[in-house]
Amino acid sequence: MLTIAFASLSGGQGKTTAALFLGRRLAALGYSTLMIDADPQHNLTTYLGLELQPNQPTLLECLKKSVAVEDGIYPIEGNDNLFLIPADDQLDTVQDYLSNSGVGATLLLRRLEQIASAFKICVIDSPPQRSQICLTVIGAADALVIPAEASVKGYGSLVRTLDLLQTLQEVKATNAQVLGVLPFRDRWIGNTQTNESRLAVEGMREEVGKELVLPSIRESERYKQAINKRSTLQQMGYADLEYPFEVLLDKIKQLLK
Repeated sequence: MLTIAFASLSGGQGKTTAALFLGRRLAALGYSTLMIDADPQHNLTTYLGLELQPNQPTLLECLKKSVAVEDGIYPIEGNDNLFLIPADDQLDTVQDYLSNSGVGATLLLRRLEQIASAFKICVIDSPPQRSQICLTVIGAADALVIPAEASVKGYGSLVRTLDLLQTLQEVKATNAQVLGVLPFRDRWIGNTQTNESRLAVEGMREEVGKELVLPSIRESERYKQAINKRSTLQQMGYADLEYPFEVLLDKIKQLLK
């Protein structure tokens, strides 16, 4: 199972949006895809339309080994290849457990080993803070996608995320490598990119190399509409907006080979 984490150390960077569209695209192509909502805000769970009952296990119970991991996996209605380990508000309470476990950064990796043979790809949405949950998500990843808003804030988030990844790599707490940086909410006026977005994307290229910077997700209400309709951009007639994910898919296919 190839595990791809979406991580960025500021809110509003497009992590959940990007993870959602990639997961749906992978499933539509026939890949058995497990998505994991590792953000206590649990937007990915909401966007995928999963309504949990109070007694149903989530990522919290899977991490604490209160249930077997397979008992925390739910099929997503309308897609035979898409599955989810959900989150809810209580996920934030796992921070102390991870911190005191002694193996917090690798704990999720160990839990996922139990079900790795059942899925081709795992896509994880991480929280937007340098937290114990974020550490264990990066620790479980083979590859990291870093969404970053095309702004000063987004560039700063990218730099902090790269610093965290390097720290974990140095202590051998992760084998993850950067698969791509995904500029998000790239602002254009007509055919002209705004100065702030242009400078931010140029800064990203200088930081990681232009080959790692993916095509931008432009600022558009179409993404929100697709999320609300639980549809794909292609189904809505905006296939051109999926181009960043097509480039990302090509990179993923290379890893799978």
